[in-house]
Amino acid sequence: MEQRSVGASGLRVSRLGLGTLTWGRDTDGDEAAAQIAAFVDAGGTLVDTSPAYGDGVAQRILAELLDDVVPRTELVLSSSSGINPSGPSRIDCSRRGLVAQLDATLRELGTDYLDMWQVATWDPFTPVDEVAATLDFAVASGRVRYVGARGYLGWQLATAAGASRGTTLVATQVEYSLLARGVEEELVPAAGHHGIGVFAAVPLARGVLTGKYRNGIPVDSRGADDAHAQDVQSYLTDSSVRVVDAVVTAADGLGTSPLAVALAWARDRPGVASAVVGARDIAQLTGVLVAEELELPAAIAAALDDVSA
Repeated sequence: MEQRSVGASGLRVSRLGLGTLTWGRDTDGDEAAAQIAAFVDAGGTLVDTSPAYGDGVAQRILAELLDDVVPRTELVLSSSSGINPSGPSRIDCSRRGLVAQLDATLRELGTDYLDMWQVATWDPFTPVDEVAATLDFAVASGRVRYVGARGYLGWQLATAAGASRGTTLVATQVEYSLLARGVEEELVPAAGHHGIGVFAAVPLARGVLTGKYRNGIPVDSRGADDAHAQDVQSYLTDSSVRVVDAVVTAADGLGTSPLAVALAWARDRPGVASAVVGARDIAQLTGVLVAEELELPAAIAAALDDVSA
């Protein structure tokens, strides 16, 4: 798998990342072990987790796999702090909150450091200078190697980058797909200006871009699950129908899957260092890894740009 630099930094990651959002919820430990083994065998390095995934279960499953299934040293481990699903305050990006959650993550994973640590969200109650100083502290103390931010708007990312005390932001993780291109207006240009690489999350738009919802909602899909139906429904709009149809048409012409077309588009957008994909089981991940081989012809990429603009 191709490795890419993250922004202007020296960090390199696989251009596809393995997400663990479903681990402990839709994906058990055995399936997770099969996924991470296949991912590493294919040359993947970036593994994304968070204490908010599965209320912490995803991290506990990942901890059991490090070194036993795959060597810790072969992975670029990325996690975040700032969202506490069970605490009195859901968002807490204060120095106290961020460092406490970071230390808990390190204990949970059984590792001395994270390769990438991201502030999970913008906190309007914590001064940006305090967040910047906390990132400096985390790097200086050896707990993390590189830092970034998740879900920031363009002005928030630029503000955070400008507040840097020496430890620069190198990555920003945001939803980015053919059905979620709003980040191109301000966020992506801001990231490029400050030398920050983009991790494209949810590049398949909750599975909508695979075409599985074209003729209704399959009973075994997330769209039929009360816990996730709203996430899927947000992508099932009149405008999305044209985009999905175009993806399916492109896939038919290339002799590949809609998944591969949608993923290749997101993966190769300007500024994207890696597209982070979660899979419910090894069969879904196998389809993702096969898609890694696809390079979209320029004409098809341009047509998809037009229909999704």
